Amino acid sequence: MTSHSRQITLTPIAVVRGGRSEVFEDGWGAEVATLVLDPDVLDPNATDGLAEFSHLEVVFYFHREDRVRRGAAHPRGNPAWPRVGVLADHSPVRPNHLGVSRCRLLEVSGMELRVQGLDAIDGTPVLDIKPYASGFVPRGPIREPEWIAELMAGYY
Repeated sequence: MTSHSRQITLTPIAVVRGGRSEVFEDGWGAEVATLVLDPDVLDPNATDGLAEFSHLEVVFYFHREDRVRRGAAHPRGNPAWPRVGVLADHSPVRPNHLGVSRCRLLEVSGMELRVQGLDAIDGTPVLDIKPYASGFVPRGPIREPEWIAELMAGYY
């Protein structure tokens, strides 16, 4: 077995409660959900200092997705957009079904984090949470194709 194909085991640190229970692509900005932290994985002081941040980055597992795409497809199946490889798309149909979302942190209450704009559904396992800090924004101009701006127009 080569190092790049080695099995990795991850333990969820939280679960998403509330917000949407079904997947549909757009309008995530108004969704409010709670990240319920697992006390078997994290100590109660794991959230100390987190309330000083306005936003979070949340890494999660697309637990309802079992399809895997390894190559190229039209984003959202839209033939008006170019075929792009799975690594040039944000689709949940990915080799490891990992999602990354940036959302507003509304409240820290013990082992619960209330958030807005998280594009994950009720019951989603959360693998990691980090505070979003402007210092981690890439330096310089951001380049992206026109189709992604069209795709994201109603996303949040």
